[in-house]
Amino acid sequence: MSATIPRRPPPPGHRPKPTEDDPTAAAAIAAILAHASYREADQDVEFLNRNDTRGVRLQIDYQKAETLLEGHGIAHTIVVFGSTRIDEPRAAARAAAAAEAALAAAPTDAARQRDAAIAERRVANSRYYEIAREFGRLVGVAEPRARGGRIAVMTGGGPGIMEAANRGARDAASRSIGLNIVLPHEQYPNPYVSPELCFSFHYFAIRKLHFLLRARALVVFPGGYGTLDELFEVLTLVQTGKIAPLPVVLVGEAYWRRVFNPDVLVEEGAIDPEDRDLFVFAETADAAWDIILRWYEATGAPLLHPETSP
Repeated sequence: MSATIPRRPPPPGHRPKPTEDDPTAAAAIAAILAHASYREADQDVEFLNRNDTRGVRLQIDYQKAETLLEGHGIAHTIVVFGSTRIDEPRAAARAAAAAEAALAAAPTDAARQRDAAIAERRVANSRYYEIAREFGRLVGVAEPRARGGRIAVMTGGGPGIMEAANRGARDAASRSIGLNIVLPHEQYPNPYVSPELCFSFHYFAIRKLHFLLRARALVVFPGGYGTLDELFEVLTLVQTGKIAPLPVVLVGEAYWRRVFNPDVLVEEGAIDPEDRDLFVFAETADAAWDIILRWYEATGAPLLHPETSP
């Protein structure tokens, strides 16, 4: 059956008013059609970017990712955070060599001394890239055994630790998720996120929401302000009961004890002693993954089906 009813003659209005009836009609109609008010609302970018349509933008910023994640059957995510500045070992070694060469040309330059020292620290920290990559691989290998839907690594989609975790999932031929964010400076997603599961968000708030909607664990590697922001936000949500408890694993105890000392917060009365139990430390990918699996087994709701014998 046709979606439209053929009409003979066509209904009024299917053609513009003829100029023989009014010589000014053509120009008037052209002006109407070109005016912003005549654009359909969902095609009018200027209108959608107004302050008073922010609610609509928030809704669609949320809904697109939600619809696609649901469509791909993603039920559980293991969220990985960490520094964008932790490179894979080869890249870190190249950067350190360049910094050393620059310092050799001006050995007394304080800025070059600082850059060389930081480059050496990044070489040491590049081991975390390998740990994150192996962790992503472990989650990817486990994907076929997930209970109640697919399980996937979820990161912020950027470089560094996020790249490593997505890369590890790809090493296991598993799909992984990247939640990128629009920033004032140009940026790119890392190449290891599954294209159909890589999203670009306008609002940090909506991105944060998606980080936690399906999260079954948070694994946090050494990082800076952004990493700390996500970590403390999750700890606050669990502490206040706004979300159900979940495993929070901090990789690299020596780093985290220098950056974050909860004992001081307890001594000052800022948190309760039991709040120190909202996270645990791990040093390897195997240890982090084992902590997560054991946590869910202890709750009586294991994440994975048992392994089957060959």
